[in-house]
Amino acid sequence: MTLNRRLITLEADYQRAFGSAAEQIVRAPGRVNLIGEHTDYNDGYVLPAAIERDVLMAAGRSGDASLEVISTDFGRPSTSLGTALAAPAGATLSVLALPALSGVEGSLPNGSKGRRAAFDISHLKPSADEPWANYVAGVAWALKEAGHSIGGARIALQSTIPHGSGLSSSAALELATALAFQTLFGLSIERPALAKLCQRAENDFVGMPCGIMDQFIAALGREGHALLLDCRSLDYEYVPVSDAALVVANSGVRRGLVDSEYRVRRSQCESAVAKLAAALPGIRALRDVSSAELERCAHLLSPVELRRARHVVSENERTLQAAAALKSGDLAAFGALMIASHESLRDDYEVSCPELNLLVKLALMVPGVYGSRMTGAGFGGCTITLARPEAVTPLQEGLARSYRERTRIEPLVFASAAAAGAGEVAA
Repeated sequence: MTLNRRLITLEADYQRAFGSAAEQIVRAPGRVNLIGEHTDYNDGYVLPAAIERDVLMAAGRSGDASLEVISTDFGRPSTSLGTALAAPAGATLSVLALPALSGVEGSLPNGSKGRRAAFDISHLKPSADEPWANYVAGVAWALKEAGHSIGGARIALQSTIPHGSGLSSSAALELATALAFQTLFGLSIERPALAKLCQRAENDFVGMPCGIMDQFIAALGREGHALLLDCRSLDYEYVPVSDAALVVANSGVRRGLVDSEYRVRRSQCESAVAKLAAALPGIRALRDVSSAELERCAHLLSPVELRRARHVVSENERTLQAAAALKSGDLAAFGALMIASHESLRDDYEVSCPELNLLVKLALMVPGVYGSRMTGAGFGGCTITLARPEAVTPLQEGLARSYRERTRIEPLVFASAAAAGAGEVAA
């Protein structure tokens, strides 16, 4: 579905649901992390790029304290999980089209099917019945907590980002919401601060202790570039991605363990830092530890803590090397670093799964592929492959066919250029 068609559909959905035209339409992209996984909450370095798949959001002021959020494309045939995975790039996939949300549909005006959540902007509390909407309400809460004056709003949304795939549909939803409130209520907030507000919404309102990477790239992505981000200082640098294509493959495996295991990995890293500080005074995070220092102090850690720390320390080093390789146009070196990253995530951090490992193995068999790795938190989701432009079609076709034959899962495989960050689409 083209952008114009999506806009027409979204505006019609908003009109039917709320009886008036939207005041503002904004978009925010998903992201793929090229390298630098599980380093963000360790104060390290990441190298993400925004992708062309995004959340579109139509918004208007409600005139009172009510915050209403709807998606009328939930429940349509095109949003079932199986169809979504097989859909071509650009097909409309609802952020809300999830098995976990498929029990009771919200009640929308005029009998339309979809999801609906309502909040009181003056007393915002997370919803147990519609947890997907907490990402929207959480942003309103974070804006108010930061002292910004906002009123109620009416919001309709749709998305082409497969939820649960590791492409950060949640951060896209948060940034779209933040931008909608900013434009509706005339707020002046710099993009890095807007990203931090959205991170706080997810940490403190939704209850997910994520790092800053996803919100930052959704806010500050630049077309044709990845973004090298220091997650401690929030210093960043744009790195051109040229003469290569980014190909994303969704394994179709829902990341059922990701929330609990994410917390476990974070706790293990913090425990390792506490023990290493006895020999390395002044360290605040694994970002402050070199590979040589870790090897020298390995006896202080349990075997599991050592593996976790080894991944984070080496991944930070790989990320800086990868950014330098992109700048110099050494795509072969970048690809080798991607492969090493995947092996470390698989063996030391233990967040991969057989399906992701298979996708990487199959991609690396295709001529013209520089490198491939799992991307995102793990336990399912997606891989990212860097390839020559002429290799994209055989990679997409061959990867989908071979993966389907071996797993009986229909993968979603699509190419994307590095895209722009969140922005206004239409008034």
